[in-house]
Amino acid sequence: MRHLRRLFDLTGEEARSLIQRGLEIKKRLKGGIPYHPLLGRILGLLFEKPSTRTRVSFEAAMLRLGGQTIFLSSRDLQLSRGEPLKDTARVLSRYVDGLVVRTFGQEVVEELAAYATVPVINGLSDKFHPCQVLSDLMTVVETGRDLEGLKVAWVGDGNNMANSWIEAAALWGFELRLACPEGYDPAEDVLSEARSRGARIVLTRDPVEAVSGAEVVNTDVWASMGQEA
Repeated sequence: MRHLRRLFDLTGEEARSLIQRGLEIKKRLKGGIPYHPLLGRILGLLFEKPSTRTRVSFEAAMLRLGGQTIFLSSRDLQLSRGEPLKDTARVLSRYVDGLVVRTFGQEVVEELAAYATVPVINGLSDKFHPCQVLSDLMTVVETGRDLEGLKVAWVGDGNNMANSWIEAAALWGFELRLACPEGYDPAEDVLSEARSRGARIVLTRDPVEAVSGAEVVNTDVWASMGQEA
């Protein structure tokens, strides 16, 4: 069973082919050519956090590809009454063909993936946001840039987005410079694993240094949802 809990669930070849496949499908749909490879498939959207873009993106994608979605907030499930997450994973797997989870803790994604018998996709957690970075990279490719050898800057705290950009740097082979305030660095285990895979990553406190010569500049909200305090 394959899951997308984080970008490192993909090989470099899979990551590159995923972007290319997305571009091909987008071109086909924009050309008005119907494409329904997910006909008869149902995607469950299990969202503990509010969402506009993530929810609409997945729902629109499934509809355009011939499938359907079932939206489930934590209030809709027995989770709110103390049902174990592993039981929820097993039950939902009998009704849907895949699960997208948008949650607070990465451990929720991991537990769902451990017990579900359908693919689990991380739609956002406190540690990773793989789908957002995939869509950002696809946008960069659409501008005509080659991801390998690219210079990318991140300015902001070392949050879930930063962690996923770090993994992307290892998979696609671009240079990543992160300007993070002291005390708000990315996850050390993510940095270490990415560097062990040959990622070229520079961590600095100076945003000017980070963006100097960069071809792509990223940032994010200063306080992630649910972490405002």
